Amino acid sequence: MKHFFFLCLFLVATGSWAQQFKISGKVVDAETQAPLESATLFVEKVQDSSLVSYTISSKTGNFVIEGSEKVDTLRLVSTYNGYKSLSKTLVLKEPTMELGVLKMEVANNLLGEVTVISERAPVTVKADTLEFNAASFNTRQDANLEEVMKKLPGVEIDAQGNITVNGKPVSRILVNGKEFFGNDPKIATKNLPKEIIDKIQVVDTKTKSEEFTGKAGDPENKTINVTIKEDKNKGYFSRFTAGGGTDERYELSGIANYFKDDLRVSVLASSNNINSSGFSMDEVFDMMRGRSRSIMIRSNGTFAVNGMSFGSDQGITKSETAGLNFTNDWGEKLELTGDYFFGKSDTETASVVERETFLPNSTFYTNIVSDANIINENHRANLSFEVELDTMTRIELRPSLSISNGFAHRTSASERIDSNRELLTNTDDREDVYNSDFNNRIGFTRKFGKRGAYLEASFENTNQLRESENFFYSELLDTEAGELVETRIQDQFIDEENTTDEYEAGISQRAVLAEKLFLDLSYDFSTQILSNTRNVLEFNEDTREYDRFNEVLSNDFEVKSLKHIPNAGVSFEGKKLRAGFDVGLLSTSLENTNFLADVDFKNTYNNLFLRSNVRYEIERGKTLYADFRSDTEIPSIRELQPVPNLTDPLNIIIGNPELRPEYSRRFHLGYQNFDFATRSGMSVFASATIYDDQVVPYSVTGEDLVTTTTYRNVDGGISSYAGVTLSKRFKKEERELSYRLGIFGNYNRQIGFSNGFRYNADRYSFNPSLRLGYNYNDLVEINPRYEMNYNQSRYDINFGREEEYTNHTIALEATTYWPKNVVFGNDVSFISFGNVAPGFDSTSLLWNMSLGYKFLADNATLKVKVYDLLNENVSTRRVIGDDYVQDTQELILEQYFMVSFTYKLSRFGGKDPNRGRGRGGIFMF
Repeated sequence: MKHFFFLCLFLVATGSWAQQFKISGKVVDAETQAPLESATLFVEKVQDSSLVSYTISSKTGNFVIEGSEKVDTLRLVSTYNGYKSLSKTLVLKEPTMELGVLKMEVANNLLGEVTVISERAPVTVKADTLEFNAASFNTRQDANLEEVMKKLPGVEIDAQGNITVNGKPVSRILVNGKEFFGNDPKIATKNLPKEIIDKIQVVDTKTKSEEFTGKAGDPENKTINVTIKEDKNKGYFSRFTAGGGTDERYELSGIANYFKDDLRVSVLASSNNINSSGFSMDEVFDMMRGRSRSIMIRSNGTFAVNGMSFGSDQGITKSETAGLNFTNDWGEKLELTGDYFFGKSDTETASVVERETFLPNSTFYTNIVSDANIINENHRANLSFEVELDTMTRIELRPSLSISNGFAHRTSASERIDSNRELLTNTDDREDVYNSDFNNRIGFTRKFGKRGAYLEASFENTNQLRESENFFYSELLDTEAGELVETRIQDQFIDEENTTDEYEAGISQRAVLAEKLFLDLSYDFSTQILSNTRNVLEFNEDTREYDRFNEVLSNDFEVKSLKHIPNAGVSFEGKKLRAGFDVGLLSTSLENTNFLADVDFKNTYNNLFLRSNVRYEIERGKTLYADFRSDTEIPSIRELQPVPNLTDPLNIIIGNPELRPEYSRRFHLGYQNFDFATRSGMSVFASATIYDDQVVPYSVTGEDLVTTTTYRNVDGGISSYAGVTLSKRFKKEERELSYRLGIFGNYNRQIGFSNGFRYNADRYSFNPSLRLGYNYNDLVEINPRYEMNYNQSRYDINFGREEEYTNHTIALEATTYWPKNVVFGNDVSFISFGNVAPGFDSTSLLWNMSLGYKFLADNATLKVKVYDLLNENVSTRRVIGDDYVQDTQELILEQYFMVSFTYKLSRFGGKDPNRGRGRGGIFMF
């Protein structure tokens, strides 16, 4: 490792003897002399036309291209959609060169159509599309889509695989305009090979209806469309990995894709016991999971594929998954997409918890040791059917079904103590669970004319069922001054059924008032029916059966809600300015019925519905935006049903059927700027949500230290955040450096109750972070990272009560692709936990290492990998709640060594990319 880091420092410190240059000028229309905004200008080597540097012209037509190169002569090319490309040969006699005015001529043709640009510009800016030419960005020969995107200006991909473009999140990735294997973009970024990619287009995210009607999409959310090269839009590519290691750890995975024009079929399957979804296909670490390289892992430790979740917050998971995706078009009017996923997970968890709870005049402590085994099997199917009856009418049908069966066995031992009393509790819980979820959407859209008028109607239903059978046993020992006062035992069979039936219907009409100005009328209706039937049967010592019905703990409860939102508004959708304002009535009715107690409650709540947004593009890449929205949310059935839940003997929960719906008002604003000339970006944003009738817990802890919680409505809750990010990328010959600085802050005011005393909990957090990147000729990649997480909470329960702590994270990803065919990766992260309780680890160091060798014409890779090389990884965390501080340490995956083998097969457009490079990987079809 010492030699590795010395090599990295040497490469950073040294560089080629390249000539620095700065080329400036102005691009205008040859006839009108009007400046051309967002023209693409780039310089390339004369010898081989390889890209050196590029930029985009400003709204005044001015441009600056900076870079460094060993040659003295470069070719400058200027392109603009609808204009003839312009080129000049430049001799770099001086480091600074002023070209003056470049006049571009309109590319007229006999048909009056827009001429396709002949030059392949690295970046093309159109009205609403940012387009990159994949071939213009140099990567390793074996690169995938993610590695190409990391080279694109303004594109950032974090350790979890989340993508942002100029600071805006990417919600989906399309391939030739179609979803690639469901709705998970990471499967596409990790598995599409660069050699088949033509262009990468970035557009505002739109629904299918918005695409059809031409309505403006969501400018703060991006969609990436990857187009396949025309001569390669037929073929297949696949990748398979198998590995085995110490401690019986293993991984198996495979993904295969066949495509031909509009037809695409994808299959995948995996099995492993290393806490992975199995489809990351990471070039260096395959499925091996780490804190800084968690490809498809959520921040809480769970992972998901196409909406299916696996694992729990912590622990060790064995998962098995399989899936099939199918997409095809029949002509220009009919499109059919379907997929099926199967998943099974088996998770072992264990935890140690220490909690301090604050009361108005005292505190008490709770210590819990628990473990669990959770098994879940899931089937999920989706279908999308879209048909255009004619050029003006469109119908869509989108049904989906998910079914799961699960089993959980949980045990725990806990103690709750104060200065006078101690409660000891042991529980054993065995539960079988069945879940089904059916969702269907039907949409109809009819356009009127070509100016943007339309009528849209939709209907959507969601029907959920959850059934559980639970054998629950607990014993509570009440001691005082060391003497046993009482023993309370619960031995129950709990049969429970929860259903959720939700139906939504809406109709909207857009009329054209003037050019780009529209009148929008809409009416949205939704109804939700929540029901809970809970039968508690006590164990009968005489019959040795669970046959004694407990009426107090049993329940038959139903909640019905109706929501009406009639509203009207105006929208303006200009090139620079977009604005909209809607006003209406937000009417919510809530009806609760307790069938066992023959009690019901009904009321209607009317609020003002407001929705407004404004977005102004100062110039290309520089935008101001703001929006506001009000909404209501009904309480959950857990918060409403007035029946004691005793499955945690120390914490009894009773719902409140008289709760009102929560009303919220959300404000959001921001500023974003990305400069192509300097490859630098800035994003500033802030948001605040204010709550009325917020549902909060109302807790009372008695002298017996048992806490009983119900719920109440309160006003004054606040949730807010703000942040700024700065990023920049430097390129000098073979070397590329980048940084991303982020500063984020949160303020939340939570209102609650403790022993009947109303309190405010004010929470503050400050989270600066710095990410650096260095790449030398795609031979060395070094990515250090630092993050700080400062948290402070102030309570007015106890005077002067304040909690604060600071966590620090230092991480480093370092990968070398030298010597040839050898890949060496190191993934190191160190965390320092602030102010944890005695007995908990305050630091954690995780070091993953991988050494791979490619052979068989780079189609095969043999790797030796080590998870937690130093065997020092721990899982410790501190949580500050409304009236408590809690430290937790969890069971986690421990050190293992593994050997894996990966093999790739591919063929595109009738040409075998493996031929001439080796003998492996030839499949005919």
